[in-house]
Amino acid sequence: VQLQASGGGLVQAGGSLRLSCVYSGPLFSVYAIGWSRQAPGKQREFVGGITSRGDTNYADSVKGRFSISRDNTKNTVYLQMNSLEPEDTAVYYCAAAASTWISDQVRYDYWGQGTQVTVSS
Repeated sequence: VQLQASGGGLVQAGGSLRLSCVYSGPLFSVYAIGWSRQAPGKQREFVGGITSRGDTNYADSVKGRFSISRDNTKNTVYLQMNSLEPEDTAVYYCAAAASTWISDQVRYDYWGQGTQVTVSS
């Protein structure tokens, strides 16, 4: 299994970006996919995720601004980020968990490489 995150870039505060996470391998539809981020000098933190059924869960810091969706026909999960703030600057990672739920406590089975998001003030 491989996960490929893309879509990062430089955006001004208040702007939007959409990240994509493409899953290569079998049984995509049964995996929960999570997004995490790591800012310089900080620990990696949970951003949000989506279960195989389409249930979503988000960190409080991004609720109302970020949304996650999945397209099982394309083996892809999207992270739509709106109203971006400089504090959202980080490397964003996607990961897959053989789990029926998703939260900051889930144990991931596979990780993708990160994509850099930089929000300027």
